[in-house]
Amino acid sequence: MRVAVVGVQGDVEEHVFATKRAMRNLGVDGEVIATRKRGVVAKSDAVILPGGESTTISKLIFREGIAEEILLAAEEGKQIMGTCAGLILLASEGDEQVAKTGTKLLRLMDISVRRNAFGRQRESFQCSLNFEGVGEVPAVFIRAPAITRIGKDVKPLAHLNEFVVAAQQKNILALAFHPELTEDTRIHEYFLRNALKS
Repeated sequence: MRVAVVGVQGDVEEHVFATKRAMRNLGVDGEVIATRKRGVVAKSDAVILPGGESTTISKLIFREGIAEEILLAAEEGKQIMGTCAGLILLASEGDEQVAKTGTKLLRLMDISVRRNAFGRQRESFQCSLNFEGVGEVPAVFIRAPAITRIGKDVKPLAHLNEFVVAAQQKNILALAFHPELTEDTRIHEYFLRNALKS
């Protein structure tokens, strides 16, 4: 199995290490590749779109042709996981901040998102979430977005207050938080298990 981590900006290495640990835990042979150029996503079995700054990531993936490869991978049924900024880019609809910054979305999930739903950097926090199919997991929220609307084909997987903070639509998994910033690899394992079934 080959997993591509889109590495144009954000917490890329953390996802690489977490995915490698999850592979070891599952006994899966494979490689995890961080990429800034087109060609790698197309040759991978699964794709991770990390957190970072959504406007910057959007500009770079569309400029480099990586966005086109992510869209094709999704169409082919490959598993795609977006965390934090990655969630924003997967959404079909953003908020006024997304519109104001001209952030181009991939529109792969029938969800609406709100940027910085839990406050700015200084309001970052960690909590425990009940993640459906996994159990109680530690979750790190850093300038985190939230899902404010879900379409009929979208399954919510975790909630925090009035918001959905994890959801799945077929082969697309979106998380408002950063599972890669904890020692717990169960969400990456959940993602990899879905990729093995694809």
